[in-house]
Amino acid sequence: MSYLFLMLIIMVASAMVQNTLQSRFSKYSRVPTSSGQTGKEVAEQMLRDNGIYDVKVVSISGPLTDNYNPTNKTLNLSQSVYGQRSIAAAAVAAHECGHAIQHAKGYAPLQIRSALVPIVSFASSVVQWVLLAGILMINIFPGLLWMGIALFAVTTLFSFITLPVEINASARAVSWLQRSGITDANTRPMAIDALKWAAYTYVVAALSSLGTLLYYISMANRRN
Repeated sequence: MSYLFLMLIIMVASAMVQNTLQSRFSKYSRVPTSSGQTGKEVAEQMLRDNGIYDVKVVSISGPLTDNYNPTNKTLNLSQSVYGQRSIAAAAVAAHECGHAIQHAKGYAPLQIRSALVPIVSFASSVVQWVLLAGILMINIFPGLLWMGIALFAVTTLFSFITLPVEINASARAVSWLQRSGITDANTRPMAIDALKWAAYTYVVAALSSLGTLLYYISMANRRN
């Protein structure tokens, strides 16, 4: 019951964060930047200002699908960010540039997260099956459940390593937006607010993963 109550709280928090995030981005998408630059132009300028010339800025489909791919050095902006001239678009574009800068400077948490990607990808693809088999075969092969828990722990670790990566990228974005004059005293709090709520989604995801991990550990201990 305590686990169900905890997960209910996390689910409610997640829904609140997602709704607030969408509301904030919708609101700040109607506030133009003083420079009149699109998200694409903001990203290209921030990359140049930081001496990065080998990252390509491209448009991708879907809302809030923006990301930086260190493998092929592409900064992928959703269509609404790529061509929009707003504080929200500038904040998102600058945040993704923050990841490109982290990559260029060898930011340690990003390097750790990147190294974990293939391991997490494998763990995510098999963990539910291993956990299910472990639960069903607990009396025959008790170690199987702990193997599943270990795989899930890797995904939980990945969620928490992601937090400093995202927070640092937002800090770089806010600092540069102010220095470049794209935000001013009135619009800087808007950029900070938009990126803050985006960061909260990662916090909720990490807490949810941790809560689930603790539940599986508790289950394994009870069965043993």
